Amino acid sequence: MRVLSYNIHKGIGGRDRRYRIDRIIRVIAEQEPDLICLQEVDLNVRRTRHDDQPRRLADAIQSAAEIYQLNVHLGAGGYGNLVLSRWEFRHTHQISLRQRRRKPRGAQLAIVETPEGPLHLINWHLGLAERERHWQVRHLLDHDCFRESATLPTLIIGDFNDWRNTLARMSFAAHGFEQLTVPHERFRSFPAYFPVVSLDKAFARGGIEVRQARVIRTPLAKRASDHLPLVIDFHVRPAAPDTPGASSTTELLGSR
Repeated sequence: MRVLSYNIHKGIGGRDRRYRIDRIIRVIAEQEPDLICLQEVDLNVRRTRHDDQPRRLADAIQSAAEIYQLNVHLGAGGYGNLVLSRWEFRHTHQISLRQRRRKPRGAQLAIVETPEGPLHLINWHLGLAERERHWQVRHLLDHDCFRESATLPTLIIGDFNDWRNTLARMSFAAHGFEQLTVPHERFRSFPAYFPVVSLDKAFARGGIEVRQARVIRTPLAKRASDHLPLVIDFHVRPAAPDTPGASSTTELLGSR
């Protein structure tokens, strides 16, 4: 199975500043992902021609299920997070990660009915301040909606904005998560045309077996957004009943 995470920057290129949602669609389609976790997706905003980007992306990818989370309101529209899936969702939750006087942020939780069993998938976009990000991680991991599916294989992915790479050794370690996007030098994703920092990350626990993780650095990806997409090939293995937090993230060779 393959998951792709991508901050699409509303479909606006990082260098040419042109709105071209077709470039984003091509970047995604070239990777043939089963699960797609997107950030900064516009809905009815003037700068992107009042496009319904969630609908356009879902139709282009021909997803079987999708959820959209509008976090930042701009007039009659705004932007937020989007999950597209080849498979149906058992159930979903949308959690606010907003701190007072900070830009609204959010996390999407979905139980995906994959061919290998249920997957607890989280897509999010964290804040710009380090203290804010640490609070957002704690808030999610302690949230009742997250905890009710804690025994399932769990994958947290998205734009972490964690340029100093401090989140892994704090709350994630305490909750038994392993970072999939290390070493950081291999996963530099921002800015897309000359990436110097690793902002797009993934953490897993409970039966996620990783075959390969990589940042996509095609010429088109370097133009389409200000971030590069992150792609992970993996399998889901049910966690043992007596070790619900056990994680298996051994990288293997071969195709998905």
